[in-house]
Amino acid sequence: MMDRTTYDGVRKAALADPEEFWAARARVGLHWFSPFRTTLEWQAPFARWFADGTTNACYNCLDRHLTGWRKNKAALIWEGEEYQQRILTYQELHRRVVQFAAALRGLGYGQGDRAILYLPMIPEAAVAMLACARLGIIHSVVFAGFSAEALRTRIDDLGATLAITADAGRRRGRIVPLKKNLDDALSECPGVRHSIVYRHTGAEIEMRERRDLEWADLVAGAEAECPAVPVPSEHPLFVLYTSGTTGKPKGVVHSTAGYLVQVQATMEWVFDLRDDDTYWCTADIGWVTGHSYIIYGPLAMGATTVMYEGAPDWPRPDRFWEIIAKYRVNVFYTSPTAIRSFIRQGDEHPNRHDLSSLRLLGSVGEPINPSAWNWYNTVIGKSRCPIVDTWWQTETGSILLSPSPGAVETKPGSATLPLPGIDAAIFNLKGEPVPDGQQGYLVLRKPWPSMLRGLYGDPERYRENYWSRYPGVYFTGDAAHRDSDGYFWVLGRVDDVINVSGHRMSTMEVESVMVRHPAVAEAAAVGRPDELKGQALVVFATLKGGATPTPALGEELRQWVGQEIGGFARPEEVRMVDGLPKTRSGKIMRRLLRELVTNRHVAGDTTTLEDFSVLAKLSASDEDE
Repeated sequence: MMDRTTYDGVRKAALADPEEFWAARARVGLHWFSPFRTTLEWQAPFARWFADGTTNACYNCLDRHLTGWRKNKAALIWEGEEYQQRILTYQELHRRVVQFAAALRGLGYGQGDRAILYLPMIPEAAVAMLACARLGIIHSVVFAGFSAEALRTRIDDLGATLAITADAGRRRGRIVPLKKNLDDALSECPGVRHSIVYRHTGAEIEMRERRDLEWADLVAGAEAECPAVPVPSEHPLFVLYTSGTTGKPKGVVHSTAGYLVQVQATMEWVFDLRDDDTYWCTADIGWVTGHSYIIYGPLAMGATTVMYEGAPDWPRPDRFWEIIAKYRVNVFYTSPTAIRSFIRQGDEHPNRHDLSSLRLLGSVGEPINPSAWNWYNTVIGKSRCPIVDTWWQTETGSILLSPSPGAVETKPGSATLPLPGIDAAIFNLKGEPVPDGQQGYLVLRKPWPSMLRGLYGDPERYRENYWSRYPGVYFTGDAAHRDSDGYFWVLGRVDDVINVSGHRMSTMEVESVMVRHPAVAEAAAVGRPDELKGQALVVFATLKGGATPTPALGEELRQWVGQEIGGFARPEEVRMVDGLPKTRSGKIMRRLLRELVTNRHVAGDTTTLEDFSVLAKLSASDEDE
């Protein structure tokens, strides 16, 4: 833990000479099979970090810890929804990864191949990710809550030839039919040669001859040795799909070395991670938080990381606090959505457990409101645990704005300062820095090692989405302001992406699904503020001739979106309307709809609205509710 003077010195040195700063971190932080000589090649918007070196993410997460005392340290503690427990040491996790990697190699997979992982929160998810990394197989983890159709689009875009899944997962006492969903997706994905299935729940499944393979059989017949493959620093480690504003999910590409260097550094700066800590990030591995702060960051640091399969309040509201007490968790990293749900459940649940092991608390996924911050601080942290309110994105790969405990004083609701090596600013529409206290667009003015390397197979979309507004400057898509102390306050998205309980969803993706329903002619999706979820999804839909707006149809449309994308995307409300507010050019004015669902009236500029009667009808129907 650094004091403020030391920390400010590190930040100043990093901004003065970022290439030398990151080169020094990379040399010390990673094992290199062949060292790099060039730190950064930057031809905006494309960056190459440490490009002439070779390394391997799996080797850095496992092999290098086996030469000392850490080989017998717990690497992964798993808690199942039905109270199962598995603890894997670094040596045991390494053994399982080597076995599975050898099995994949035996099937003919290797560097440059692409694999889709569709798994529940079980140790085998970590094993599969690391085994792919060991061989240089590019992996893409798909959140287990996604539907078969969402899975299919990701398999197609990636051009995956290998799929890894489980018979099923568990969620709130229910069975999630993962193998069945994958089968439905693969019916339209002939390029997938093999589907490897881990038996987790014992659910009945169908196994297709030649394509479907049993995990246990493969491992039993695998070779005992499988060395980590040295890969170029810029070799893609994974592709993670996130919502975009065009309806088609974006395949965010992350490299091997640059990504690993920075997630490892942030484990130190943000979480002050110590060798005897038990660390728990409650995210799902289907999201970038799970990649960076359950698997790659903690294991690269030689930490003990906790993985939990189930829901925060299943089967009782105190499940999280029970786990913290059981494993004596020291560092706890969760979302504002979860925190707000805990507040609603009541203080008696955490107060029932001994949480004295906690020494640091973290928040991720969206800005945390001050009242939730204060509850987190007093009820969970007992006013003695620093809170690190972190800002970052799937695209950034690692945390970029956050307090550093002991060095940066916190303010409820602020992500405080950019971490070392991060040049953040707030611009107006003209690309000029705004004065302190004035709202603008959060941007990043210099490349950083863990930044996305592009969008899979779509360099023009990458350029357009992130670099076209301000040439050579990364546009985050978030609004923010900075106070007189230089602290950043992130206010939320400025584009058409909705953040529901930490899940980012494209309005276009939701709308494109909605209009595939035979009764729907047109749809517009917007988010309204929600105390529990951050934002709730509201969809306005006009119906085709012959369709009648009924409560039953509204519920059917809600379920339709959930079926096509996933349960987390099911709208809070579907409003069937006669028309949607549009500009004269035919563009739907979602801004007016957001105002309507947020304030129950529209006060903003309506000069470009084509038909005022549409807005009048919508406003009248909203007042009637």
